[in-house]
Amino acid sequence: MRSLLTVLALLVAAPLLAQPSGGKFRLDGATLVYDTEAPGPEESGGIVSEDVAVLLQLLRANPGITTLRLNSSGGEVYAAAQIKDIVIDFELDTEVHGDCDSSCVTILLGGTKRAMSRGSRIGFHQVYWSAENIASYYETEREMQGWNTPFDFASWMYLDTQAEVYANLRFLISRGVDPAFAIETIRDPQSEVWRPSRAELLAGGVLTE
Repeated sequence: MRSLLTVLALLVAAPLLAQPSGGKFRLDGATLVYDTEAPGPEESGGIVSEDVAVLLQLLRANPGITTLRLNSSGGEVYAAAQIKDIVIDFELDTEVHGDCDSSCVTILLGGTKRAMSRGSRIGFHQVYWSAENIASYYETEREMQGWNTPFDFASWMYLDTQAEVYANLRFLISRGVDPAFAIETIRDPQSEVWRPSRAELLAGGVLTE
């Protein structure tokens, strides 16, 4: 009798393990909603590295998911890049319902098919690194990197910035974005988000439908 009860308990519990626990992720049929603006702990807001493992676990537990629905003001660049790789590997479609700004666009572009609900928006801006964070990074890394002066660091940062811009533009073009449109995505500083119209997004290859 105990073994039968154990089996029944496992059968009941199995679907529950495949469900999101709330917050940023929510299942809606074959669509997984990723909403980083949903109410939750303040420190977990935006796209963060902790979301990568959660997303991967949900996709593995729910093989019927075909679409990732996005609503996000952005977040960590490297976390978004990891999520984008997962979206590509699982061959998911992506859609925006709300806003998809900054690093969220990286995730959107991972989609095989990319759509946007009426009234939603997509925003682009240049990558930003605050003076405070630059100073902190220099102090933390200068010994390991062999930077004897801030000028050594500035020289490295100049080259690294160019490499990042190149990699970003190459990624956009590899996802079918028109090269002329890709250049426009880095025209505005972070304080001035560029929000193209639906027609511009379709013509530029950001949206596929």
